[in-house]
Amino acid sequence: MNYPRYDYSAGNELNIFEFESIGNKGKIKKIVQYTEMSIKGYFNLGFGDLDLKTREINDEIITNNGDGQKVLATVVSTLYSFTGKNPDAYVYATGSSESRTRLYRMGITNNLEELKKDFFVFGLRNDNVFESFIVGEDYLGFLVTRKK
Repeated sequence: MNYPRYDYSAGNELNIFEFESIGNKGKIKKIVQYTEMSIKGYFNLGFGDLDLKTREINDEIITNNGDGQKVLATVVSTLYSFTGKNPDAYVYATGSSESRTRLYRMGITNNLEELKKDFFVFGLRNDNVFESFIVGEDYLGFLVTRKK
């Protein structure tokens, strides 16, 4: 994605990334975390505000800091870093609400051709079957894997 993005810090394993959103509500710490799921090689992409007390993700806060495109570009940048280190990984993402999932779908739609240069992109249908991402379809979640 050819959008401005934030610099981030990453753990040695490149599975936790932190950055600051800077916008009309000030500086807000964000975190992106890739957690292996029950199926080996499949990872959940967790994203949200960093709770400074628990150091965990709060993915239910609506920040509206005015920098959504830059935040999304930063999250996608972490996907490149994570799959660069884990090229066989399958990464699953869904929103914490229907509106967030719709927001992610719009982000994928708007950048699909560029994403498809480096990733296979799938959508999870209502019948729990993954299909190649189709613009205009509603999905429960999304799955990507790096092209080799």
